[in-house]
Amino acid sequence: MVSALAVGHVGFHWILQSFVVVVPEIQQTFGLNGVGVGGIQAVRELTSGLITLPGGVLVGMLRKWWSWLLAVCVGASGLGSLLMGASPVYPLLLIGVAVVSVSHSLWHLPAAASLSLHFPNRRGTMLSFHGVGGSVGDVAGPMITGALLVVMGWRGILSIYAIAPIFMAFMAVWVFKGIGGTKENAVQTAGLSERLSMTKTLLRSRLLQGMTMVRGLRSMALAALVTLLALYLGNDLDLAVFNRGFHISLLIAVGLLAKPVAGWLSDKLGRKQILVPGLIWSCVVALSMLVFDTGIPLIVTIALLGLFLYPDQPILTAALFDALGKEEATIGLGLVSFVSFMMAAVSPLIAGGLYELSGFHAGLIYVSILFALAALIFSLLSLENDKGDHL
Repeated sequence: MVSALAVGHVGFHWILQSFVVVVPEIQQTFGLNGVGVGGIQAVRELTSGLITLPGGVLVGMLRKWWSWLLAVCVGASGLGSLLMGASPVYPLLLIGVAVVSVSHSLWHLPAAASLSLHFPNRRGTMLSFHGVGGSVGDVAGPMITGALLVVMGWRGILSIYAIAPIFMAFMAVWVFKGIGGTKENAVQTAGLSERLSMTKTLLRSRLLQGMTMVRGLRSMALAALVTLLALYLGNDLDLAVFNRGFHISLLIAVGLLAKPVAGWLSDKLGRKQILVPGLIWSCVVALSMLVFDTGIPLIVTIALLGLFLYPDQPILTAALFDALGKEEATIGLGLVSFVSFMMAAVSPLIAGGLYELSGFHAGLIYVSILFALAALIFSLLSLENDKGDHL
């Protein structure tokens, strides 16, 4: 189950991160400025967030149908990629981005909740392995896309990327059969009214509010950083397409090894003991890019930034599930994801505006402030497993 979820996760991130590499080509095709480029990322975050609020309530009710839901999500990502590649106008491109983003966001609800359900004592580790699948797509996608851009256009590349997810969708129904429950953990049947009551209760939780803010600030920082790097590498440094793909892949590649290690350590030592230093690290390294912004120093700095940029997400999700009951899992994840996606939706626009007005360095300062605030807030939260006592 863990392996299958990780493989499915590859497809979403392959498409989404490959899209980042072709942003300069898309910018040229549609005549976009920095804010227009930020608008693409904003739509991605906005649509991802809007689906998670109702999705968190409804997905839990459909637990016995999770295999079908996961299959639909995989297939929809392929259709979205095809739509992006075929789009003759900017609005249709945004619709394709929205389809991929919505399917990716919905995928996370049953995928993460099922891992939490089946592995309650190893949440950080298993969620990290699921995240590794996403990181494989994050690394391989930009690298291969950068190479393909040498011989073909961005439209053809995104269209070709639609084939594998559509094929995988047919396999997913069989592979994920029974993923919503086991003999020891039977499928629950809480109704809509009960779930709405749970939602109201969770909205009043101070701990959930704090985790939401941390996740939102972290998402804002990541969305801004990806937007800034795409603009900086393509416009300021004028890197060749393969070189551009290499830089973006490097940002994620380091996390392939760091992610499961960080997840395992959070299971043993506690979420806060790993996450707070990691967020501070991201803040400091992002600031160092103000100085090391070209050549080999830039490559090293990007690699160091990737050391904890993506491994933090599974730990945040594990910390959330630590505080939630089984029936609350998808509801809580949906609520937190909704708010964090809404926060992240405005961040690329801010980053794009800062880039247009003051350049890449101003955007980096903005990103660093977001990481610092996230670290401060999470350090003040009271978590049940700060010292790994749940083990």
